[in-house]
Amino acid sequence: MLIYVLAYKLFRKEVFKIAELNQINRQGEPMIKKKSSLNSRIYQYRYLYLLTIPGLIYILIFKFVPMWGLLLAFKEYNFYTGILGSKWVGLKHFTDLFADPFFLIMLRNTIVINMLSLILFFPLPIIISLMLNEVRRAPFKRIMQSIIYLPHFLSWVVIVSLTFFMLSSNVGLVNKLLVTMNFQPVSFLTEKKFFWLLIVFQNIWKETGWGTILFLAAIAGIDVQLYEAAVMDGASRMKQIWHITLPSIRPTIVILLILRLGAIFDVGFEQVLLMANPLVRDVAEVFDTYAFTQGIQNGQMSLGIAVGFFKSLVGLTFVLSANYLAKKIGDEGIY
Repeated sequence: MLIYVLAYKLFRKEVFKIAELNQINRQGEPMIKKKSSLNSRIYQYRYLYLLTIPGLIYILIFKFVPMWGLLLAFKEYNFYTGILGSKWVGLKHFTDLFADPFFLIMLRNTIVINMLSLILFFPLPIIISLMLNEVRRAPFKRIMQSIIYLPHFLSWVVIVSLTFFMLSSNVGLVNKLLVTMNFQPVSFLTEKKFFWLLIVFQNIWKETGWGTILFLAAIAGIDVQLYEAAVMDGASRMKQIWHITLPSIRPTIVILLILRLGAIFDVGFEQVLLMANPLVRDVAEVFDTYAFTQGIQNGQMSLGIAVGFFKSLVGLTFVLSANYLAKKIGDEGIY
């Protein structure tokens, strides 16, 4: 925090200094010329680079250093001999993973849950952002934003407890209402056909509001003159949204879609672990829970790491492919 405060003050002072030196003279040309060499630019923005130091340290410690443990995916981990002393087994753990009878079931469950999330969940933050952008009463808009942001801060334990309270066969509010209307109770939590949709709808309720932040920021950056010109041409609000707002936030949508595809094999571990039960295991077993079961509960640490390694490789492949296709159709992509 002290580094941030110091760097910010120095950077602000430097910005004001550069602004004063680059005042426009009467002929409309800068009084000093910009230096084009890399070293001079780095020196000029040295305080800005200083601001990145805490973030770089965080990434180094928590993202790059743990990658050393990926070696265990190719070794038979022994707690007493450590990483370097463990026996090298090559691709054995990956072979065991692919040969596991549950592999295809986990693959199906993971892909189906993520595809349902992509279809049902991904468009919702965009739609809600467009709706909030049309609200003209600032106090009401702020209240609505606070309400839809709130579920994001609830833990999965609380959300699963609320789901149990609403849908349980014995004490669930929904089933009590069904009984009062002379209907038979429905086993929402133990029926396989409901599990995937429950997972997706929990994600929708928890994260949709939070997902609007980036889209609202992108909408706020749109030039107001575009809307003024559209009004002069007689464009309705729907036409303004279709022809101005959506094309303007398209780069943001593409980037978030690419990043979402990179997490195609990631399903909320804590959420699935809490929602799963023996009656729905066939539709609840995913790579995250499998890695936990094999790596922690069964003590096969190397196999659990191999599962995570496999997920990372698939995610990387999806990101690179999606980014390549995005560039082919004329979008910027993520790099």
